[in-house]
Amino acid sequence: MKKNPVKAALKAGEPQVGTWLSFGDIFATRLMARVGFPWLTVDLEHSPIDWSQAATLFAVISDAGCVPLARVPRGDHDLIKRVLDAGAHGIIVPMVNTVEEAKVAIAAAKFPPEGNRSIGGAMHALNFDANAGDYYQHANDEILVILQTESPEGVRNAEEIYSLPGVDAIFVGPNDLNWQMKEADGTPPTPEEFEAELQKILAAGKKTGTPVGIHLQTIEQVNQRIEEGWQFLALQSELKMMLTSAQKFVSDLNMQPAQGDLARY
Repeated sequence: MKKNPVKAALKAGEPQVGTWLSFGDIFATRLMARVGFPWLTVDLEHSPIDWSQAATLFAVISDAGCVPLARVPRGDHDLIKRVLDAGAHGIIVPMVNTVEEAKVAIAAAKFPPEGNRSIGGAMHALNFDANAGDYYQHANDEILVILQTESPEGVRNAEEIYSLPGVDAIFVGPNDLNWQMKEADGTPPTPEEFEAELQKILAAGKKTGTPVGIHLQTIEQVNQRIEEGWQFLALQSELKMMLTSAQKFVSDLNMQPAQGDLARY
């Protein structure tokens, strides 16, 4: 059965930089899977990608020698089971704020006796170049379980969550964390307050021996965070990469931008 090199690298303390997929397009995904990123995450939380599309994307990513991950809409047992049965090599679970929520997600990703994932399916084994029996025997060792810390509550519970058996890495969605830190009157945190929260996450990861990561927008940011000790890093998305390049072309040609602000993408 094929190994999960991203899981092995994180365990060895090596940083892994990948990116996000939002389009759901097979052609674009096949190309992105051959660029050189070790992993690609199919975003099922904030994109219109459906289950059939997702299964196809997991397959073409895996066939290219890249690791297909899935961000599920929430840490629901059935959603986690479904993406893994469709062939994802790991999950990224948003808004994990409590130990109880973390335990549900971990259990859903593991076959008994470590969890409560049910036996069935065939597409998962294909993406690991295995038969079903081998997959059931070794999947617990190769499936990557990444939980997201995206709120002050999640930060407060960080050490307890990160210490749970079966947590392979932690991932920060900076936009959600920033918005969750707003005061009751809508006042956002200062950059210093936000950075302090990030450093608490990093410290908890180092204390528990759990790799932590974050979504970033520039190479400079990636290099800075790697220097600090962050390991699982997402650089933009295929959507952002396309828009950034297209907008630069328009700017360099002194053309009038189309109506609407696309900077937030």
